[in-house]
Amino acid sequence: MVVPEPGLPTAVTIYEVGARDGLQNEKALVPVEVKEEFVRRLLAAGLPLVEATSFVHPTWVPQLADAAELMTRLGEVGRDLPVLVPNERGLDRALELGLRHVAIFGSATETFARKNLNRSFDEQFAMFEPTVARAREAGLDVRAYVSMCFGDPWEGAVPVDQVVAAGVRLLDLGASQLSLGDTIGVGTAGHVTALVAAFTAAGVTPDRLALHFHDTYGQALSNVQAGLRAGVTTYDASAGGLGGCPYAESATGNLATEDLVWFLTGLGIEHGVDLTSLVATSTWMAGHLGRPSPSAVVRALGG
Repeated sequence: MVVPEPGLPTAVTIYEVGARDGLQNEKALVPVEVKEEFVRRLLAAGLPLVEATSFVHPTWVPQLADAAELMTRLGEVGRDLPVLVPNERGLDRALELGLRHVAIFGSATETFARKNLNRSFDEQFAMFEPTVARAREAGLDVRAYVSMCFGDPWEGAVPVDQVVAAGVRLLDLGASQLSLGDTIGVGTAGHVTALVAAFTAAGVTPDRLALHFHDTYGQALSNVQAGLRAGVTTYDASAGGLGGCPYAESATGNLATEDLVWFLTGLGIEHGVDLTSLVATSTWMAGHLGRPSPSAVVRALGG
């Protein structure tokens, strides 16, 4: 039954991260032809944005060593799909392939910046500056992620003002959208409300924000509801609940796209995704990975 809640947005954008954030943490290598079909299936299910891969050094994320081959196989379709570029070398590869959308990945904490980027908190912005500038000069859209927005496994709770400072600096470099990541899944609804309000007070309106939740403690959907009430209309999710963070061992799977779609449908919020097709895709991918999907909706509908 569809029962709308007054005051919520009438439509949202789901930013699908399963092909990149979902697969990067897999222990077994997924063949590039399977990745290609995964991306094409996700697009066919109606997902408007599918982040396909990352041009990161294969030593750090071996699972994504085939990034250039994947984007080449996807052809013209791939040119409109976002890819993660950790630095200028990654951007060079994206430009060579004629891609139009890139993302950078920063940290709200000192420790994670050093572990993930080999830079200090302040040094990361200097690293990103030429990457974003060159991308914008080439006409590319740039999205910025900021991780550890709610808690850090080494530093504990992360102050809201520290997250806002990091996010504003990334936007000031030239990013069009900022995705706030609950990397280890410790966020709660009130914390989401406070964080979005703090960004608004800093001049960053909710339409420039996206929210990226992990379901480590089962709070992802309640956090989405808090985000909706705060006016955020873009949500990252991963088909089948795939993924975690290879640099934060306590980070379990992303919010499953199917669970998000079911939740939004019940509220009468438009999302454009065919749930039956998406469940079939995640069931198919679970077969390739050799384990069942952690998504509650996939388990309920996948048969």
